[in-house]
Amino acid sequence: QVQLVESGGGFVQAGGSLRLSCVASGRTFRVYAMGWFRQAPGKEREFVAAISWSGGSVYYADSVKGRFTISRDNAKNTVHLQMNSLKPEDTANYYCAASFRPVVGGLPRRGYEYDYWGQGTQVTVSS
Repeated sequence: QVQLVESGGGFVQAGGSLRLSCVASGRTFRVYAMGWFRQAPGKEREFVAAISWSGGSVYYADSVKGRFTISRDNAKNTVHLQMNSLKPEDTANYYCAASFRPVVGGLPRRGYEYDYWGQGTQVTVSS
């Protein structure tokens, strides 16, 4: 079992920044990768970014590339998502997820490739 707790969401104007954090606890030694997903009302869940547990590999969705940065603090079992130049279309509930399984072709980026999920943190970007 792995427990994930997100924090850092909030309300920000377009062009602003937020930093999300996800603290992992439990059997973290089994984690292969961590990811961030988001879901806006009436829309499907969308992949945002992923990072290997070692921190050596990262992958981003095209929609956030160049604006968002995923990073990992090994000492604190924490993954961060630094979000800059936020746009109203970034408004969503953001979820942290942990994957135990390596996938062919790089880091997991589909929801079913992740084993544990946090409760989510809301990000609202006003225009």
